[in-house]
Amino acid sequence: MSQRTGIGDGTRAVRAGLPEPVKHEPALPGPVFAAHYHLPGDPTGPYTYGRDENPTWALLERAIGELEAPGQDGVETLVLSSGMAAVSAVLFSQLRAGDTVVLPGDGYQALPLVRDQLNAYGVEVRTAPTAEDAQLDVLDGARLLWIETPSNPGLDVCDVRRLAEAAHARGCLVAVDNTLATPLGQRPLELGADFSVASGTKQLTGHGDLLLGYVTSRDAGLMAPVRRWRKIAGAIPGPMESWLAHRSLATLHLRADRQGVNALAVAEALKGRPEVTGLRHPGLPGDPAHKIASQQMRRYGCVVSFALPTRERADRFLGALRLVDDATSFGGVRSTAERRGRWGGDAVPEGFIRFSVGVEDTEDLVADVLRALDDSAS
Repeated sequence: MSQRTGIGDGTRAVRAGLPEPVKHEPALPGPVFAAHYHLPGDPTGPYTYGRDENPTWALLERAIGELEAPGQDGVETLVLSSGMAAVSAVLFSQLRAGDTVVLPGDGYQALPLVRDQLNAYGVEVRTAPTAEDAQLDVLDGARLLWIETPSNPGLDVCDVRRLAEAAHARGCLVAVDNTLATPLGQRPLELGADFSVASGTKQLTGHGDLLLGYVTSRDAGLMAPVRRWRKIAGAIPGPMESWLAHRSLATLHLRADRQGVNALAVAEALKGRPEVTGLRHPGLPGDPAHKIASQQMRRYGCVVSFALPTRERADRFLGALRLVDDATSFGGVRSTAERRGRWGGDAVPEGFIRFSVGVEDTEDLVADVLRALDDSAS
């Protein structure tokens, strides 16, 4: 029988970022609410002003770094006020007028807004789909490659290691949006990325009650301008949100495992329905992304996507669900689903559903989905 080396994801998640125990003190200290700190003399030391540093952020940043790059030295994490704040911090701190960036053409819905702003600043933006590593074809001369895998909402997957090696050979930096996978599903820095970026609003914290983003890197030189951007933009998280996020990390492995089981069960159930088309989940053995996902992901995520024949059928299906809320975002403990076409901006059919699978009992959730499909048929 082989002996496991190191600690598992669950143990790491439970203890990530905790300070050394102090008698009569809580294991995770409460949030520090401070705009300023006592600062006699020269302004040196770890905490000078509330826009720059906060002890509650510091513990959360250490915790996320331990999950994104366990056992590695020199890892730096910055938490920000939202996922888009994290995305913006990397893009606008690393790019200058005349630079070129490669974005996924099928990525998060807000990326076109970022593209417009980058163009306004004189940055050339190229796009290509996530699937089949298509971004390789437009890499020449780029300063930064932005990867989103699995993509949102289409759930395509690209080979991060292959893209990172090709980008670095061309002198191009690589950032990976790790929101859908979480650090327990995928570790972009180990696959060669320079930055791992994510929205902590989603499965990382998992309760749908806070907004948060983060950036992690092993390169202090690359992180310095990201830190400066956070400072000048003021894109800082509140101490209460940071504390809640750290508190929530302790159950990430439990949530991720249960959500993964449920997501695969829902996807398997949907496979047998004739009205369902375009079914995607990286964990399905027959999914186009499954082979690559299996090589670089340890968990396949909690999102399932599919299409129903019409907008009306999709709306009836969503209305018939009893255990699933009609809401945007994903990754929460309660299952949610939505018709993505209602927002515009995603190249999806009118009947396209993004289904975020929660931690309900598997049998109950699958039964609710199948009953709602039946009830929405007429």
